[in-house]
Amino acid sequence: MKVGTVSIIGRPNVGKSTLLNNLIGNKVSIISPKPATTRIKILGVMNEEEGQVVFIDTPGFEKSKNELGKYMLKTIYSTFEEADLLLFLIEAKGWKQEDEKILDCLKEYSDRIILGINKIDLLKNKELLLPLIDESAKKFNFLEIVPFSALKNKNIDRLKKAIFSHLPEGEPFFPPDKITNLPLEYMISEIIREKAILKTYKEVPQSIAVEVEEMREGEKDKSVQVIRANIIVDRENLKSILIGKDGRKIKEIGKLAREEIEVLLGKKVYLELWVKVIEDWREKPDLFRRFGYGNI
Repeated sequence: MKVGTVSIIGRPNVGKSTLLNNLIGNKVSIISPKPATTRIKILGVMNEEEGQVVFIDTPGFEKSKNELGKYMLKTIYSTFEEADLLLFLIEAKGWKQEDEKILDCLKEYSDRIILGINKIDLLKNKELLLPLIDESAKKFNFLEIVPFSALKNKNIDRLKKAIFSHLPEGEPFFPPDKITNLPLEYMISEIIREKAILKTYKEVPQSIAVEVEEMREGEKDKSVQVIRANIIVDRENLKSILIGKDGRKIKEIGKLAREEIEVLLGKKVYLELWVKVIEDWREKPDLFRRFGYGNI
């Protein structure tokens, strides 16, 4: 059987996490229209008749602005060496300057790069796709160039076929029921962070971390999972944004998160959220490791 690791690489918001979730058939990486949502490398395991692929979803390539950003960049570079294939994503709207910079970083790994052209569903004129493929082929000698839509599940089978065709034979790394490397508490904290990102303003998402403080059975009803978590921000003024007028915003976040966590756990959940301010937490490795960034 074919077995190997594939690192998914690209600039922020190119669709890496959406693609990973589609390939795995389960949500293992949170998604958001806001950039820099993914902060660690997330393993997603895909089992097919042809074999097993371990995908690595990486943070988006961008200039580091703090210590957390530097860690995220190191995380991306570490996957270049360990992966059998590098799946480099661009958008169907065409090459951008950030894409060119990433390609320059990847060129020394020329024998194992597949180019994925994502978001073909957004092209109003489908005739623009062939010129983009031709342009891409002239830029670099990719193993394959595959256009697809991760969101609309278009051409994903062709992408899988291309990946398997370039992987070595081997034994599976994981049992067939394993889909991710993420601990349960981290998955729950990421669900909460995703909902907080979706419900807040542009300046808030980058500053948010979530720490699950307690998980236990209910005292009166043991079928209920009690979860207490802190949403961390790095400035006092962001706290009021997250809480909202009369606590409405934090209630909306809690409702959305609780509904998804109940699906994940398969049981009722009592979710209690608090917003805490820890100034400059993104500059302090001991703190962002505590929140799960650097430990997985």
